[in-house]
Amino acid sequence: MTDVANTEAATGFDALKGMSSAAEDAAPAVQKLDKLGRAYSTGKRKNAIARVWVKPGSGKITVNGKELNAYFARPVLQMMVAQPLTVTDRATQFDVICTVEGSGLSGQAGAIRHGLSHALTHYEPELRKVLKPHGFLTRDSRVVERKKYGRAKARRSFQFSKR
Repeated sequence: MTDVANTEAATGFDALKGMSSAAEDAAPAVQKLDKLGRAYSTGKRKNAIARVWVKPGSGKITVNGKELNAYFARPVLQMMVAQPLTVTDRATQFDVICTVEGSGLSGQAGAIRHGLSHALTHYEPELRKVLKPHGFLTRDSRVVERKKYGRAKARRSFQFSKR
C-alpha cells in the first residue's frame, strides 16, 4: 500500500516539475495610452481621489492648475508626490498633470503618489518591478473611524463628572 502511495506522489510531483510559474506564462504587459499619448490612472488615500495623467515632457508637475510647490507648501508633501519619479529615475522625463479633491493635503499627496505610480506602470510596464517593493502601488486603506453613539468621538468617552 505504501509503494502505491509513493509512486502516485512521485508522479504527481514529477508532473509539477514540468509546469512553469504563472509569472512566466503571463502575457507581457502592454502600454495603456489614450489618443493623446498620455497614461491615466486614479489614486486614492483617505477620502482624497486623484486623477493623474503622465506624458513625456520636462518633469513639470501640475496639481489642480498650480505648480507643485505652490499647491503643496510643505517640502515633505512635495517629496512624497515626487517619490515614484525619483525612485524610477524619471524625474525629468515626464510631465504630470493631476486633479485632486477631498480630504486634506496629506491625503491628497498620498492619492497623487498612488495614482502617479499606477500611471507610470501604464506608460512603462517594466517599472512595476521597481515601484512594487516600495509599496507605491498598494492603496493605503486606512480611513477615519466613524463616530459611535454614546461617545464624544469614535472612541473617546464623554468627560466623567461625579456631580
